[in-house]
Amino acid sequence: MKVSLWYNNRDIRVQDAPVPEPGPGEVLLKVMACGICGSDLVEWYRLPRAPLVQGHEIGACVEKVGAGVLDFKPGDRVMAAPKVPCLKCSHCRDGHFPQCSEVKERLGGGFAQYVLVPKLIVENGLYHLPASISCEQATFIEPLACVVRAARIGGAAEGKTILILGSGVSGLLHIRLARLRNSAVAATDVNPQKLVLAGKAGAQFLIPGREDVPARLAKQAGRKADVVMVCTGALPAIEQAWRSVDKGGSIVFFAVPGPDISVTMPINDFWTQEVRVLTSYYCGPPDIREAIELLAAGRIEVDSLVTHRLPLERIAEGFALLLDGKDAVKVIIEPNGPSRGA
Repeated sequence: MKVSLWYNNRDIRVQDAPVPEPGPGEVLLKVMACGICGSDLVEWYRLPRAPLVQGHEIGACVEKVGAGVLDFKPGDRVMAAPKVPCLKCSHCRDGHFPQCSEVKERLGGGFAQYVLVPKLIVENGLYHLPASISCEQATFIEPLACVVRAARIGGAAEGKTILILGSGVSGLLHIRLARLRNSAVAATDVNPQKLVLAGKAGAQFLIPGREDVPARLAKQAGRKADVVMVCTGALPAIEQAWRSVDKGGSIVFFAVPGPDISVTMPINDFWTQEVRVLTSYYCGPPDIREAIELLAAGRIEVDSLVTHRLPLERIAEGFALLLDGKDAVKVIIEPNGPSRGA
């Protein structure tokens, strides 16, 4: 089979590898579509494990099952979580599923024609796709689940005023979810084309990222934000977040700057305002189930976010498009040929 081996963002090699054979409790998937996530481009996060096969936003078909697998059969259309929690430790009992460190197994990278699903992920992280979700749409389940979780812990409930800093894929999903919940939404980006997409996604207030965002927010929305979702690691956006949150509000870091960059928080100002500063990393099983339900019911539209579909052999081009940051929004890699309709 063909796999894409990532050394860094500008050194990605497609090469041959043996097709794995599923053991007891394991499942072999034929990858139909795999999205390039923004985190796939974050070199400081990925380089310590390079070279590696990336890709965790997967829509696939079951190719073969190992002994003892009863819930899945060849031909089933599925989505696989990249990792799963144990559901038993103190973190899991408290609902902090992404922080569980008991389960060591991880899904292999989806930028390959086939991927082997370990037994524990088969049991707790392999999901049948409803008929209304295509394999391409399935690549949005994991990112949408992460958005669902961030919105919940940040208190982005119905009727709130939400500020989305950064209108990439995650920001656009945040906008869609907030509008679904009848929240007032302001969105920013330094790219005018992304702001157009934010407006199409439902944001009522569009603010160029290089302008005085807090002042524009106050003028357009009439107030500061109950919830600020930081969907970019850019330091100017973080400074905007500090000045845009209302009393009693929350700031959720959905994205962060590199580990070599220090961020200063105005804690003295926030102390009297009861502002919460939170981080949101990954998702849990309840979030994945909710994301599947939202997509299956057509309540969250994702098809318009896909700007490029590329074969595995052109994956380096897909990374280059996203690094350029101009025209690409969501790039889908199709390791086994066109997936639309699958």
